[in-house]
Amino acid sequence: MMKIGILISGRGSNMTAIIEAVKSGQIIDSKVAVVISDKANAEGLQKAKERNIETLVIVRKNRTREEHDAEIVAELKKRAVELICLAGYMRLLSPEFIRAFPDKILNVHPSLLPSFKGLDAQKQAIEYGVKVSGCTVHFVDESLDNGAIVAQSVVNVKDNDTAETLAARILEREHALYVEAIARIVEGKFEIRGRRVIPVKN
Repeated sequence: MMKIGILISGRGSNMTAIIEAVKSGQIIDSKVAVVISDKANAEGLQKAKERNIETLVIVRKNRTREEHDAEIVAELKKRAVELICLAGYMRLLSPEFIRAFPDKILNVHPSLLPSFKGLDAQKQAIEYGVKVSGCTVHFVDESLDNGAIVAQSVVNVKDNDTAETLAARILEREHALYVEAIARIVEGKFEIRGRRVIPVKN
């Protein structure tokens, strides 16, 4: 039984998709052990509670990133969490956090990485004039939106798209892609070769 920890900062739509996929068995042999938010007013906290998932609020206050992360790492380890999923978590993780869970932290980003890293990826895509965008599930390393790519899904950019309309369509795709990627990781049906994550059949 793989224990999953989810970090959020906001509404928790990807978090909800993950929790429901675990409950339905789409992500097999796993349990969402805890949802942690750095924002006390994050909407996702209530959604997690409604689904009987333990929640914690760990705000940064006046601490350094390293001090804040150390508390989160301690709580994750206390619960024997083996896989961490960032779901709209709006803080960069410290190197110490990443080293505590090597190749055990996943993120979903609303672009086809390595294009349009960082904030406002959909706005960047619109302004650049690309014809396709999408989303990427990747392992988290010490550089922004840079870790080895697990899965990607393409979304066409329409001529009348705004950053908001494109973001809404990408978000729908994120939910399915993230669940598929997590299921593959939980099942161990992958190997990492350099920067490449290769699906394998057991």
